[in-house]
Amino acid sequence: MEKAWGSGKRMSRRLRRSISRSMNSGIWGMDEAFVRSGTQSRRGTAVDDDEEALRWAAIERLPTYNRVRVGILKSFIEDGDAGGGGGARQRYDHREVDVRKLTDGERQQFIQRVFRVAEEDNERFLSKFRKRIDNVGIQLPTVEVRFERLTVEAECHVGSRALPTLANAAQNMFESALGAAGVRLTKRATITVLNEISGIIKPSRMTLLLGPPGSGKTTLLLALAGKLDPSLKAAGEISFNGYKLEELVPEKTAAYISQNDVHVGEMTVKETLNFSERCQGVGARYDLLTELARREKAAGIFPEAEVDLFMKATSMGGVKSSLQTDYTLRILGLDICADTIVGDEMQRGISGGQKKRLTTGEMIVGPTNTLFMDEISTGLDSSTTFQIVKCLQQIVHLGEATILMSLLQPAPETFDLFDDIILLSEGMIVYQGPREFVLDFFESCGFSCPERKGAADFLQEVTSRKDQAQYWTDINRPYRYVSVSEFVQRFRRFHVGLRLENELWIPFDKCRSHRAALVFDKHAVPYSELLRASFAKEWLLIKRNSFVYVFKTLQIILTAFVASTVFLRTRMHRNSIADGTVYIGALIFGLIVNMFNGFAELSITIKRLPVFYKHRDLLFYPAWIFTLPNILLTIPSSVLESTVWVVTTYYSIGFAPEASRFFKQLLLVFLVQQMAAGLFRVTAGVCRSIVIANTGGALTLLLMFVLGGFILPKDAIPKWWIWGYWASPLTYGYTAMAVNELLAPRWMNKFVDGGKSLGIVVLENANVFHENRWYWIGAAAVFGFAFMFNLLFTLALAYLNPLGKPQAVISGETTSVKEHSQDSLRRSLYIKDEDNTREEILHDKNDHASVGLNELNWGPSVDDAIVVAPKRGMVLPFTPLAMSFDEVNYSVDMPGEMKDQGVTEDRLQLLRGVTGAFRPGILTALMGVSGAGKTTLMDVLAGRKTGGYIEGDIRISGYPKNQDTFARVSGYCEQNDIHSPQVTVRESLIYSAFLRLPKEVSDEEKMKFVEEVMELVELNRLKDAIVGLPGVTGLSTEQRKRLTIAVELVANPSIIFMDEPTSGLDARAAAIVMRTVRNTVDTGRTVVCTIHQPSIDIFEAFDELLLMKRGGQVIYAGSLGRNSQKMIEYFEAITGVPKIKDKYNPATWMLEVSSNAAEVRLGIDFAELFKSSALHQRNKALINELSKVAPGSADLFFPTRYSQTWFGQFKACLWKQWWTYWRSPDYNLARFFFTMFTALLLGTIFWRVGHRREDSNDLQIVIGSMYAAILFVGINNCSTVQPIVSVERTVFYRERAAGMYSAMPYAIAQVIVEIPYVIIQALYYALIVYSMMSFQWTAAKFMWFYFISFFSFLYFTYYGMMTVSISPNHQVAAIFAATFYSLFNLFSGFFIPKPKIPKWWIWYYWICPVAWTVYGLITTQYGDLNDMIRVPGQGKQPIKTYVEEHFGYHTDFMGAVAVVLVGFCIFFAFTFAFCIRTLNFQQR
Repeated sequence: MEKAWGSGKRMSRRLRRSISRSMNSGIWGMDEAFVRSGTQSRRGTAVDDDEEALRWAAIERLPTYNRVRVGILKSFIEDGDAGGGGGARQRYDHREVDVRKLTDGERQQFIQRVFRVAEEDNERFLSKFRKRIDNVGIQLPTVEVRFERLTVEAECHVGSRALPTLANAAQNMFESALGAAGVRLTKRATITVLNEISGIIKPSRMTLLLGPPGSGKTTLLLALAGKLDPSLKAAGEISFNGYKLEELVPEKTAAYISQNDVHVGEMTVKETLNFSERCQGVGARYDLLTELARREKAAGIFPEAEVDLFMKATSMGGVKSSLQTDYTLRILGLDICADTIVGDEMQRGISGGQKKRLTTGEMIVGPTNTLFMDEISTGLDSSTTFQIVKCLQQIVHLGEATILMSLLQPAPETFDLFDDIILLSEGMIVYQGPREFVLDFFESCGFSCPERKGAADFLQEVTSRKDQAQYWTDINRPYRYVSVSEFVQRFRRFHVGLRLENELWIPFDKCRSHRAALVFDKHAVPYSELLRASFAKEWLLIKRNSFVYVFKTLQIILTAFVASTVFLRTRMHRNSIADGTVYIGALIFGLIVNMFNGFAELSITIKRLPVFYKHRDLLFYPAWIFTLPNILLTIPSSVLESTVWVVTTYYSIGFAPEASRFFKQLLLVFLVQQMAAGLFRVTAGVCRSIVIANTGGALTLLLMFVLGGFILPKDAIPKWWIWGYWASPLTYGYTAMAVNELLAPRWMNKFVDGGKSLGIVVLENANVFHENRWYWIGAAAVFGFAFMFNLLFTLALAYLNPLGKPQAVISGETTSVKEHSQDSLRRSLYIKDEDNTREEILHDKNDHASVGLNELNWGPSVDDAIVVAPKRGMVLPFTPLAMSFDEVNYSVDMPGEMKDQGVTEDRLQLLRGVTGAFRPGILTALMGVSGAGKTTLMDVLAGRKTGGYIEGDIRISGYPKNQDTFARVSGYCEQNDIHSPQVTVRESLIYSAFLRLPKEVSDEEKMKFVEEVMELVELNRLKDAIVGLPGVTGLSTEQRKRLTIAVELVANPSIIFMDEPTSGLDARAAAIVMRTVRNTVDTGRTVVCTIHQPSIDIFEAFDELLLMKRGGQVIYAGSLGRNSQKMIEYFEAITGVPKIKDKYNPATWMLEVSSNAAEVRLGIDFAELFKSSALHQRNKALINELSKVAPGSADLFFPTRYSQTWFGQFKACLWKQWWTYWRSPDYNLARFFFTMFTALLLGTIFWRVGHRREDSNDLQIVIGSMYAAILFVGINNCSTVQPIVSVERTVFYRERAAGMYSAMPYAIAQVIVEIPYVIIQALYYALIVYSMMSFQWTAAKFMWFYFISFFSFLYFTYYGMMTVSISPNHQVAAIFAATFYSLFNLFSGFFIPKPKIPKWWIWYYWICPVAWTVYGLITTQYGDLNDMIRVPGQGKQPIKTYVEEHFGYHTDFMGAVAVVLVGFCIFFAFTFAFCIRTLNFQQR
């Protein structure tokens, strides 16, 4: 049988071969596109290994479809008989495998074997791949990107009009409404971001995009990738292989890799890449493989097994975990954290640098060969950056890819990997062409790169007015500033510029474009495969977020238990209309609880939106692929929650005993839950921000609630609102539930006056339809709403874009200067591109006034800052202090995970015997590899640790360190720049100065000092800029760093600690920050910086170095010397350490030669070596000297712990909070708008309801209206204040640690600043509601109404603040607060009047704030009225009597009610203050 099969195969092979020879086109259909001129088919070389040859012969016999799915997997087998000698024969085991079914182990083994050293083995492997392609004459598809006369402009507000104050926000809304009608009022300036630039990005060449901040790098990358924000005006032409962007699908043809890392925090690195790979598909890889297999078979070539297996495995779509993912993890160095979750602010995950690499990996794992990469090296050390760029360079050169990459601070060795350079400045291209000629071009202009300067750093600084002069080397001409436009003109006459112009002149011939190079179809991956991937991802996230679903279920169980014991069946009778009303109350409560249960969907969806928008814009999948699994996979948990609710409450409350009615209620509860989840999803999808979504969600709920037919019966709804009754899903849910219960035999078999069934009478009294069919109508309608909401959610995601428009702000003075100066392009501006915040600080050519002595004094760069910067006389005197520390140890309790792995010690030691000293006027660098303990040492010395065990001797100028006094003389610049987002730069500094400078310093002196510091840190031109949120609005990263330093400097400290002051900055920004640091040292202060991977000039700006190795031990402490000579001499003296190469960065060399690998190789311990060195002995002597108290000196002493009095602290905190609130329009405007809308809504719905006094139902309606109004405005106040307090709390942790104030004044300021806003909110609310509902116009009654409304809104606001203070973040606070909303509902006295509440629950009634509000409102409006009303079953009685008997409300109790309402506000406010003071959720 086997022989017959084999001969049949041979026959078919011969037949296929003859057919393939006769046919000219391959599977790709463009044979001539693949053939390289002069390439012939070559016979394969003989295969040595017989076993491998046999395997290939077997694979050859398979049909093409199967042949491309089977590969040969080699695995190394140890020869058992190979003795101990060197004659052992290496033997491989060859197995045929289906490449779609490779196990995790097999893939790992393959990657480990083939890519042992990432960059070296990657090159070797890609060379084999390329050789295989070339052997059969296939030409790989390439993409050439051209842009011609590309101009991008942005419009922005001018001056203070751009600040986000309440007034400006209201004006913007008014103007946008007018703008829609074509009326323009405001003065807006136009900024040119890119100015008529042209160029070519060529395939097979690595292109580096360089430029200072704000030069338009991100805008250019976005424009080329077809992702430019539509609000920006773009002109010019972009083409790929001659095709315009409109003619192809740019999102699939090219990939833009953003500098913002947006990922799902709960997924692991590998899961993220696998999902991305499944969404992007394999592109043209499969077609290439089948064509390759066909040609190799025709030529009789056997490919190399490993290359073949890799190509086959990476060409198969629809695989859950692909070999492509493992390969990407390997070359990006992410394999070590492949199974670690990405993490977010809630849960710890991978580091910032690893997130940055994951963002890159997410795109390169796909088939796209054209990549636009935006600052992919932020947070990475230079060696990792080099490795990644090297691997990408190999992909470009050997895989014919096209890459344009912008980098911040490329090290010289990384810079040399690029083939072409594009230098962008002020939106113009200064140079574009081969890297080799870039320095020649600037030399032709008179500027040279100094010997110890990186070329990339030179290029970014040479176009800057401030830095240019130092590079002038033309001795024949005096230096004058060469503007960017002059450089551009000179480049056009340079030979590289001329060649570029010629190339652009000849259009690209479309016929040369390979059909597989560009993508013309959006749907490259089948929908079925996308759905499978999306379902798998959503199910994974449900499992990872199981806490939320468990918490929701527990919440439902708790509320069900409460409801069962409040409406207990032994107390539930069925004898009268009043009894029936109580049953209806129980049903309504169940309906509302299950409605509110969906509220969690709001924050869950909002949290998921950024990642969804990113995937959608990359065309990973359409919106419905995301929403369908989202909706379907939450059904099981909803079934569980509905069952729990109905099982717990149905029989314990005593609803109708028939089984059919039990299941009908279960179905209804389930449908209501689905409808609520859909409603909150669509609210999140439309609102797209948590504050606006909370407001939107509360508004929708309010409308449905009030018009649902149970607060206001159908007949009482005004005719202009009756549509709302029919449009409210709650109407149908309520009707169906009431019909299901009250048409049961036990209600229908009892008759009341007039011979009607009791059930019918109760339904009529409640104004509900009383036919059986209304159950099914109601159920169908609720299902219809659920379907409609989910459909609208899908449409919202498909067509709406994320909030937050790009905005630029320019100062008013600049525009006036510009009007006078025609030829000037420069203006002071900071502009936010779509994905990043950027600034340029450029000044007008003619603006000599601002370019004065400061420019000359500061010196243009770090190198000469050391020489030029004078000893600046700061306005305020300070005492220079030295810090010495001897044998410092720090340990923490051993983490549980390590104990689980068998570690027996109780403590994990992070610092071991660290000894050193920091002195005034000396800049010390604290360095070491990641995990060496740099930040830990700094935290210990600065007293910032919140836990752990510290040992050792720390002294300040000879006296033992006391943290309370030390906090007054020290500053700490954290790595994360944490500031209040809504204040300006100047206000941030004033705030810090007024809180931290001594009382004795006058206000004038403080202000003068703030101005001095702003000048020192070069923030003058940004003094009125809003700080904003990192990466979202406001200042750029580099400006934030300078602000962080300035905030500490205005405290006039003697010792300053700085953690990573240059991380995440480009070379020029890092130079500006280091100039600031150097200026600070030159005032005679003690400054210590941890630093990651500095460039040569930044490293050599330091005077001394403290170098640590992993494990927290010192391996060098001493002077650096000129050109780092002393440090180099110390390490080169150690036997076996290689000499430093010429022009090599000493910092990089030092870390390489002292690494763990070097220790193992040399067999030495650098820490022990240092301890036995003469240098260490000198350090010990210095520390002994510094540990002695200088004669005549005194220990630090301050009469009070804080520099300001309690009242002074309170004043400063209140001042800052006032500005924060005034500039938070999304919070305050949303709140005011919601209150206004609610007031008008309720006023029109309950129009003149105060006049209705005919029967008890009218009174019930009034109570319902008051209860609904207060509850919804209150809940909105509570939920919108939470994110605000949460953001400010992070700043509070930093400021308290800096010794600026105690917790009490801060908390009280936060509490008091709310009052004016709530006064205004309650005032217009009370006026609108009171007049429209027509209550009695007496001064006393109105004032009571206002008083109760004000304190009710206030206690809800403070309740929201309190929930944040006891939770780690505002998401947890929102869930915690929502738990009590349903209990507030139940015990408010509306669903179940006070006399009917069981005695075992009456205590909760007395502590429920809403109950006191309803008590006060009803008693003040109706407690003194003697008008007669009709009460069903009881005849007529005065309103006063009815209020007392039915509700248990007494007018003489109003004094107590007023006191309790004020008491609730004080209690919640005090709890907030107490928890802010005692609970610290920041772990250090």
